Parts: sequence; structure tokens; C-alpha cells
Amino acid sequence: MSRTKLILSVVIMLACIVNLAACGNSSNIKVASDPPQQSDPSGNDANNNNKDKDKDKDKGKKVKLTFQIHYSDETSPQHLAMKKLVNDYTAAHANIEIEVDALNMEQQKLKLKTQAATNDMPDITVVNPGAQMKPFVDGKKLAPLNDILDKDGLRETFVSGVLDYYTFDDNVYGLSEGNDIAVIYYNKELFEQADVAIPTTYEEMVESAKKLRAVGITPMVIGEKETWTGSFFFMNIVLRLAGPGFLEDVMEKNKTFNDPVFVRAIEKMQDFIQAGGFQEGATSMDYNTAENLFVTGKAAMYFMGSWAVGTMENSDIKDKIGIFKFPTVDGKGSPDEYMLAPGLGYCIAAGSKHIEEAKAFLHYYMTNYPKVMFELKSAVGIAQLVDGDFTAAGYSQAAMEVLDLFKTVKGGDIAFDNTIDPSTTQVHLNSLQNLFVSDIAASELAQEHQNAFQANNP
Repeated sequence: MSRTKLILSVVIMLACIVNLAACGNSSNIKVASDPPQQSDPSGNDANNNNKDKDKDKDKGKKVKLTFQIHYSDETSPQHLAMKKLVNDYTAAHANIEIEVDALNMEQQKLKLKTQAATNDMPDITVVNPGAQMKPFVDGKKLAPLNDILDKDGLRETFVSGVLDYYTFDDNVYGLSEGNDIAVIYYNKELFEQADVAIPTTYEEMVESAKKLRAVGITPMVIGEKETWTGSFFFMNIVLRLAGPGFLEDVMEKNKTFNDPVFVRAIEKMQDFIQAGGFQEGATSMDYNTAENLFVTGKAAMYFMGSWAVGTMENSDIKDKIGIFKFPTVDGKGSPDEYMLAPGLGYCIAAGSKHIEEAKAFLHYYMTNYPKVMFELKSAVGIAQLVDGDFTAAGYSQAAMEVLDLFKTVKGGDIAFDNTIDPSTTQVHLNSLQNLFVSDIAASELAQEHQNAFQANNP
């Protein structure tokens, strides 16, 4: 299946699921229990008894699992869910200790690469899908997870098609936490103060940024210290100008980064930066800090994935938040095509000394993740089925608006770093970050991309 067809199949299924979840009954996701003991079909009961005794001895052994995650903000719903699930599991399994290494996304990526190179990976970690996961799979750094997916129906809890992003040669190596879309959140009160209407075109959004800036309001926040954030925004411009599949065409060498569409996208990105569209010091501000500016009412707009609405559920401005789709650019593109974000996948190190214990914990974690996230009012855009009434559960109007947007999805693209090889991606991320601090010709930056791609994809 091509990436474009895969994307479309996933979002269609997701739209169907949202229709059910938004008006369903209360959550009925069950907590997994330990599976019953299986008898040996060979009839070797004596051998079985000895094995059971050995297992009982092993069950009493103290085991320390290392768990690396990409949420360093201890107040985020994802971090709170992780903490609850870890605490509940260790309370029920006295012999298991779980040491959590909580980092931001950029720190986690860099640390994991170093650990993989020295064969010192944590037992459980997270890796982005597609092109970012492939080197770990090729290097035999990750354990296949088919067995835990086939246990107790866990596979069937995932949105149809989403696990394909983490599948190589029929083996699944990551269990996705999210299946999100990118939207623009805005503060209705700040828009009113600046007499700004919801922009229907990118050009109007640039002008809105100027008007907001003129009255002392930060137009939009971005955590460009973590360079994926700028790429996420930029690739939505590319999606509007080129339509879905531009990067796939580059990968197949049907197009190049020197394509006029890609050059134009860089110019449009520069327009927003030069209009003062982002906050001062954007390149020194990480994801959490930038997001906090928006949720505390200090910025008018925030471009981010639908997962961010979970953080807003507990903010003082949740009733002032509205949502709009990324607008057309130069009159091109459909607002119903989105940047799509299959989340990081939870993975297990192939070299783990406690692989069975790690798999048992991960099975528990993913079985109960939807229920815990639903209770935390942060189940919008997760990769697993949620049978619950979001309105009755007290989800905000902003969350309900995002859920409604899922029903409008007609396709889109996944992020640059999940599509193009890691070496070219690093050039891409560095080049875009330079746009925030230097004046560089769009054609020159496009050529940097093409040179890197040719060097890494001869």
C-alpha cells in the first residue's frame, strides 16, 4: 500500500470512530488481567510443573525496567497518564521497579541515538514511525511486538491502519500513542481586542499577525528550539501549495526540492516570520515553554497537533479557545487536508535483559492507556478506540470542535522527519531554523535540501 493510500485509509477510519465516540456511552475499556495458565498439549505435566516452579521463582525476583519517555512536563496529561499507569502496575507487581527517564522530544531523540550506538538502550522507549524508526529496525535494535498485540485483543484496540506506520516486513515494532491532525488554536478574546477575524487564507493570517503585533499581542507561539515544530508548520504550507504526496514524489525522484512549489513554500514561511508572526526568541524556546505562553493567554495563536487540546482542558482560558483549519496558500490547497501525526511508538529494546517483563508492562500500559487518557480529558486524537461520551465526560467546547474536525479529514501528509531519511531531515530542520534568525534566499535553502537528499539517496 502506498503512503498516500495508507494515510487516507487511516483518517477515514478515524472519522468513523470519532462519530461513534462523540455520542457513545461511558467508557467501557477494561483493565487487563493476568492471562490464565495454559496447559501443555504434549501432556508433559511433570515437565510443566517444574517449569511452573521455575516461573514462580522468577516472579519473585526483583526486576528494574528502564522506561524512556518524551514528556518532560510533569503537568501534561500524557505525563500524568504515564505516572498513574506506572504506579498502578508496580503496586500490583511488587517485584517490578520502573525507572522513568522523562525528556523533551529533542533530548530523547538524541539520547536514544547515542544509547543505540553503544547498545545501552532503555528497556522501553519511544521512536517516531516511518523513516525515523527504520534505522533502528535495520540495526536490529528493536524487538517485534506482534506477540503482545495478539494477546487479549490488544491489536483490535488500535485505529485500523495506524500500526502500518510502525510495521516492517510484517513485524510491528512500535505501539502508537496518537493519530492526530494539526490545527490552529486561537484566543477569541485576543482576536477581539485586535479586531482580527479568523483568517481564511494564509495571506490574511500574515496580515492578522501584523495587526496583533501592532497592539502588543504576540500573534503565534512556536517552540523552535525543538526544530520539528517549525517543520510541522512549514510542511502545512507545502501541503497547501503542492497537495498531498510531495515528499513521496521526492523520495521516488519524480520531483526535487528545487521544485518551484517548495521554493515558494519557503518564501511564504519567510513572509510570516518577517511579519513578526512568531514570538521573540522562538529558537531558544522549547515546546513546553511555547505552549505555556498560549495556554496562559499570552499569545493569540498556536499551531499544533490535536493532542495539545488535552493540555488546554485544565487551563484558565479553555473557554476562550477556538479552532480553525490551516488556510489556503496563494489560493491553493484544501483546508480539509491536514498534517497528520501518527504519534511516537512505544518500543522495546531487542537487547533488553528483561524483555518478557518489559512486554508484560507495555501490554498493560497500552491496554489501559485509552481509559486513563479519557478520564484525564485528553483522549482526543489517540491511536486507540475510545468508547465514551466526550460531552457527558465534560470535555471543553474546544475539544469538541477538534473532534468535529476529524470528521472533515479528506487526506493529508505526515511530517518531513517521518518520511525522508534522518540525515536529510537534519539538514532540513537546521535550514528552517536558520530562517528565524537570518535572511537567506529561498532558492539557496531549497538547494541545501536537494544537495543533502542527493548525497544521502544516490
